[in-house]
Amino acid sequence: MRSKTFWQAYARNKAARFGLVIMILVVVLGLFAGVLFPASPWDMVNAPFLPPLSDGALLGTDTLGRDIAAGIAYGARVSLLIGMTSTAVAVVVGVTLGALAGFFGGWVDDALMRFTELFQTIPNFVLTVVLVAIFTPSQRSIISAIAIVSWPPLARLARAEFMSLRSREFVQAAMTTGQSNMAIIFREILPNSLSPLIVSASLMVATAVLLESSLSFLGLGDPNAMSWGYMIGSARTVIRQAWWMSFFPGLAILLTVLALNLIGEGLNDALNPRLSRQGKA
Repeated sequence: MRSKTFWQAYARNKAARFGLVIMILVVVLGLFAGVLFPASPWDMVNAPFLPPLSDGALLGTDTLGRDIAAGIAYGARVSLLIGMTSTAVAVVVGVTLGALAGFFGGWVDDALMRFTELFQTIPNFVLTVVLVAIFTPSQRSIISAIAIVSWPPLARLARAEFMSLRSREFVQAAMTTGQSNMAIIFREILPNSLSPLIVSASLMVATAVLLESSLSFLGLGDPNAMSWGYMIGSARTVIRQAWWMSFFPGLAILLTVLALNLIGEGLNDALNPRLSRQGKA
């Protein structure tokens, strides 16, 4: 699909355009957090419990006098970094295993799918908590844990796409010309199965952001990185006295996850227009 046609199809969805605008704002906020707020988000810059719109504290301060707005800006950087990196790792692992299972079939398919089911027997959040608790909580361990619980659905999706495409005429023609299996996988089948994988990956970033926030809320986040989940967790004991301490980080999580889901819907409309029309009909 040409880029112009893609953007025209994407722009027809007003909600997807709104989600893209919100996501761009969140990305810009995270990238320029150091410019907007030169001081560390851990620094005590004002009096504690200042309400929003106070002098020098747009969104108020927390129990230690730390700027809530600075925490949200730096938290955007952490949430997006963990969400996108863990999704990228999950995509590489899931698509690789799913492609091998769907293309070769037989005992390879059986072995890889049983291995995939092993990770799906434990609820995602429980397994993530266990993995992060076993290893020292850090951005690296959180990314690894989220990636480990995220790749199985992608593997199953990739397997289904490859099983559907490997019997097509263009794949059979590539086989008869003597192309290697890896060449057929990467040149013929994978490019034609990217649409559902891209949509699934965009939605997976939202799930990763929620998982990271949940871990930080429970005290299993990186202790050296300010995150939205940590801000909400530290505010739960004073929610009646300082509602803004949990409201604004929660709003940031809500808008980010909503934006990612709207973007995923827009991608689905743009990459799979026929399926989108059938669903709406």
